Amino acid sequence: MKITCKVKIKNALGLHARPATMIARLLQSSKCAVSFTYKNETINAKSIMSILMLAARKNTLVTITAEGVDAEETLDKLKDAFDKKFGE
Repeated sequence: MKITCKVKIKNALGLHARPATMIARLLQSSKCAVSFTYKNETINAKSIMSILMLAARKNTLVTITAEGVDAEETLDKLKDAFDKKFGE
């Protein structure tokens, strides 16, 4: 199963080190492949360095693509984390 959605970055500093680390931790147990696309660049969302290299700022949209057996569950967890600003 492949699912795609867009999320808005609400953190004041965008996708910096803390959110990148939280995303990587959240995806460690995921069985599906997850990627983020921002400004025509697609990265592996399980990589902290790749997330940081996106340099996605506040109020921008990132497209999340999850593909695999637990794609829907993984996408729901990610959307929730983005909505809650990763606890910031």
